[in-house]
Amino acid sequence: MARPPVLGSVVVPNWHESAEGKEYLTCILRKNRRRVFGLLERPVLPPPVSIDTASYKIFVSGKSGVGKTALVAKLAGLEVPVVHHETPGIQTTVVFWPAKLQASDRVVMFRFEFWDCGESALKKFDHMLPACKENTDAFLFLFSFTDRASFEDLPGQLARIAGEAPGVIRMVIGSKFDQYMHTDVPERDLIAFRQAWELPLLRVKSVPGRRLADGRTLDGRAGLADIAHILNGLAEQLWHQDQVAAGLLPSPPESTPG
Repeated sequence: MARPPVLGSVVVPNWHESAEGKEYLTCILRKNRRRVFGLLERPVLPPPVSIDTASYKIFVSGKSGVGKTALVAKLAGLEVPVVHHETPGIQTTVVFWPAKLQASDRVVMFRFEFWDCGESALKKFDHMLPACKENTDAFLFLFSFTDRASFEDLPGQLARIAGEAPGVIRMVIGSKFDQYMHTDVPERDLIAFRQAWELPLLRVKSVPGRRLADGRTLDGRAGLADIAHILNGLAEQLWHQDQVAAGLLPSPPESTPG
C-alpha cells in the first residue's frame, strides 16, 4: 500500500482558525451551533462563493465499547452518549468540512458519510459487513486508550476488514485520550505500531463538548476546534489518494505493513 502523505502537506492545518476559514465555517454553523445534515442535504454558501464538493464513504471499525458512536457524534457536533449502548444496526452520519489545499490555495468542501455498525450486528447478519465495505473510500480503526485488548486487536481488524481492499485509505484513532493518565497503551507501543504499519495514528478526547452560555447547547465552534485534526487528516489522505489515482501526482513507493 502507498505511504500516506506527511500531515499538513496537502491541507492547510489551521486554516479553519483564520478569518477566511471562519467565514466558510458559517455554512455548517447556525448561531454557533453545528448544523445537522441529512443524506440529501448540503450547506448553503453565499451566492458569490462557489466551491467543489468531494464526497467520501468512511467505515468506522473497532471492538464494542471503544467509542465508535461517540467519535462520530463528536465529528458531527452531536451529544456524545454518556452510557454505552451497542449500535443495533448500521447508522450513517453526514459531516461537511471545508478545507484549503496547500498546492492550489483552493477551498474544497469535503462531505464525509460515516458508517457505524454494532459489533453484534456484524456477527449476527452476514450482509452487514459487505454493505459497510461496499464502495468505501476509507476505514477508521478505533482503539481505546483504556482498553489494552482493543489496541492488540488492531492487526486482526486491519486484516479482517481491510485485507481485501489494499487501495482503501486506512487510519487509526485512539479514543478516550482525555483518560491518558490511566492508559493501558504506553507511547512506546504506539511508536512501534506506527513503525510497523506506517499508518496515520490520531488521538481524540471522549469528554462531552464545551457548551454555550445557556449551559445546555453544545458550542459548535469550540467543538470544531476539538476535532479539526481528525477531519483535516481524513481530507488530506483522501484528496491525496484521488490525485494519485487521477495521475496528477506521482505514485508514492509501496510499503508492506505489519
